Amino acid sequence: MSTYRQPVLGILGGGQLARMLALAAAPLGVKTVVVDSVADACAGQVAPLVQADWNDHEALAAFAARVDVITFDFENVPAEAAERLAADVAVYPNPAALAVAQDRLSEKTLFNACGIATPAFQPVDDREGLDRALAAVGAPAILKTRRLGYDGKGQFRLRTLADADAAWAALGAQAAEHGLILEAFVPFERELSVLAVRGRDGEFRTWPLTGNSHTDGVLSLSLAPAPSIDDLQQRATALARTLAERLDYVGVFALELFVKDGQLLGNEMAPRVHNSGHWTIEGAHTSQFENHVRAVLGMPLGDTGVRGGSVMFNWIGELPAAAPVLDTPDAHWHDYGKQPRPGRKVGHATVCAPDAATLAERVATIARALGREAQAEPALRALRDL
Repeated sequence: MSTYRQPVLGILGGGQLARMLALAAAPLGVKTVVVDSVADACAGQVAPLVQADWNDHEALAAFAARVDVITFDFENVPAEAAERLAADVAVYPNPAALAVAQDRLSEKTLFNACGIATPAFQPVDDREGLDRALAAVGAPAILKTRRLGYDGKGQFRLRTLADADAAWAALGAQAAEHGLILEAFVPFERELSVLAVRGRDGEFRTWPLTGNSHTDGVLSLSLAPAPSIDDLQQRATALARTLAERLDYVGVFALELFVKDGQLLGNEMAPRVHNSGHWTIEGAHTSQFENHVRAVLGMPLGDTGVRGGSVMFNWIGELPAAAPVLDTPDAHWHDYGKQPRPGRKVGHATVCAPDAATLAERVATIARALGREAQAEPALRALRDL
């Protein structure tokens, strides 16, 4: 008689995404082990946590020996570490996909090669290079670090050419180490994200497009399915599929898109489960977290259809009172177990409903109770227009 052995999924990074991956893996009979450079990473509250530096080859090798497959919680895990691990254990998505997504210049170049239009961009390596890039791209524009920037970090907006000195003062010191990129500013009408999953056998699925709004460069609210998407879903799905196949990608990823005059422009991709897909936990038949676990372990993918409409509030800095959410039908509270800190993602809440009117009523009630009317307004405005 054979002995059953649970598969073990290793996760590089121990933040809230790893936490939710571990929670999604357990019902599938999958064990998880997390590695992070800090001892109090919040995923350690729900899964075994190994504390190790990304350059600690011995510790990472011991971690790899405990697992069957390795995946990522965030994209700033050094690609070199992922490549070393891939010599001994399957790593999904592959380290090459991770490396591309870590460099905005490589990412934008790949987008164009895949037929994904982007804002105009130019590399910037020195102060004179910034002037050359501005001459090519024009102003307004955004100067960004090529690596390690996220949630609005590592960026400077130039409203006119006269802002060049200020932009260089803010980011120039990072040019030698990481390189910079200048991107044309796009007065987009809205931002959408397409969440996609590709299995080890090449099967590809997407969830309905998600509409996103931001505060200070950080996602504050998502509405899914996004309203009035017409043919955008089909077009966005085709772009995401091309990207996934070019990278031989396995797992969930998000492709963030600007909508401008009916055109879809690629902003960036996240080679992992994504903040704008948190609503799928309660709002879809299969969440992004469950489907990522399924994909990287070679299981059949789950249904990405929705149960109705969903609005996700992102809690930044500190958690508001939970009671107004918990008192609302089909509203769901997520506390990441993190200490409050300015700019830190500490939790989210997802509100679901079978129709737009009910969803708007529930969201408005919660927003009033929490004093979050401004945060909820983009979703309420969209829902009122349906």
